[in-house]
Amino acid sequence: MAPSNTNPVAVADEVLQKSRVTVVGSGNWGSVAAKLIASNTLNINSFHDEVRMWVFEETLPSGEKLSEVINRTNENVKYLPGIKLPKNVVADPDIEHAVKDANMLVFVTPHQFMEGICKRLIGKIRKDAVAISLIKGMEVKKEGPGMISTLISEILGISCCVLMGANIANEIAVEKFSEATVGYKENKEIAEKWVRLFNTPYFMVSAVQDVEGVELCGTLKNVVALAAGFVDGLDMGNNTKAAIMRIGLREMKALSKLLFPSVKDNTFFESCGVADLITTCLGGRNRRCADAFARNGGKRSFDELEAEMLQGQKLQGVSTAKEVYEVLSHRGWLELFPLFATVHEICSGRVAPSAIVEYTEHSARLPLL
Repeated sequence: MAPSNTNPVAVADEVLQKSRVTVVGSGNWGSVAAKLIASNTLNINSFHDEVRMWVFEETLPSGEKLSEVINRTNENVKYLPGIKLPKNVVADPDIEHAVKDANMLVFVTPHQFMEGICKRLIGKIRKDAVAISLIKGMEVKKEGPGMISTLISEILGISCCVLMGANIANEIAVEKFSEATVGYKENKEIAEKWVRLFNTPYFMVSAVQDVEGVELCGTLKNVVALAAGFVDGLDMGNNTKAAIMRIGLREMKALSKLLFPSVKDNTFFESCGVADLITTCLGGRNRRCADAFARNGGKRSFDELEAEMLQGQKLQGVSTAKEVYEVLSHRGWLELFPLFATVHEICSGRVAPSAIVEYTEHSARLPLL
C-alpha cells in the first residue's frame, strides 16, 4: 500500500478554517432555516457538517423536553411537525454553548426578544463571528427607529447581513420553489458566503447592497398584510385588496427612503419587496389573524387570536404597526402614511376594522409619494 501524502497539519488547518454555523431560534422559520442550511453544510467543504440550533426549552404535553425530542426524532414536533430535519441539525437548549464555536450566526427569533438575547451573548461568541438576521421587525427608541441588524452589530460588535423574501416557511419546508434576498452593507464576499449557505435548487438566493432597504421591506410588509387581512375579513373583495397592497407598497417605499435615503428603488422589485408583500398578503399568519379579527368585529384581541391560531408562534405585524406608529407620530408624519396609521388604530381598538378603506379620502395628502 502506497504511503499517504496527506499532511496532518494541513488537514488540521483545513478543519479549523471550516465555518461553523449556529441558528439562534427554533420556531417555524428557524427550523426551516436550519433544514436549508444543514442540507448545504453536508455538501460544501468550507462548512462543518454540524449545524447547532438553539432551542428555547419547553416541556411538551408528553412531559418530554422539546430539544430532546428534536434530537431523538429529527423533527421539531411543536413548530414544524411532519418535516424531518437533517441528522446534522443538533438542538441545544443552552444558548451560550450553542454559539461558542460558531463563526456564522443565523438569528431567527421574534424581534421583541432580540435585545435580551444579544446582551446574553456579549463576550460569548467568537471574535471572527459574522451574523445574518432573518427577523422581521424594528426597535423604536426616542432617538428613532433601529433595525434589528443594527442592534446585533452594535451590541455584539460584528457584521450583520439580512435575509428576507417571499418565504412562507411551511412551503419551503416541503421544498416548493421560493426566492430570497440577502442584503449587505459593504462586504460582498461575506454576502456571497451567506448566499452559498442558503441557496438550494428550490430556494434561490441573490444579494443586494442595501441592508436597510431589504430589512425594511421584510418588516413593513407585515403591517400591510394586516390591512389585507382586514379587507378579507370584511369580504371586501380582490379589487379592494389589490388597492390596499399597492398603497401599502407605496408607503413602504416612501417610509424606507425617508428613514434611510440610501435605500435603492430596485430593492422593492427583489423577492424581499413586492414578492414578499404579495405572498404575505395572500397567505401569511398576519393576514390570517387580521381576517379573524375583522370577522369578529374587533371584539377578540390579537393576543387571544394568536394563542388560538398560531400554536405558539408569534404575530409580528401588530407590534411592528405600533412601532411604526410611534415613529410616524414622533416625526409628525402620520398624515403622510394613512394606511400604516390606520392599521395601528384598528389593532389598538381606536377605530373599527372597516376604517381600513375609509382613510382613502385623505389620499390627496400624500405629496411625498
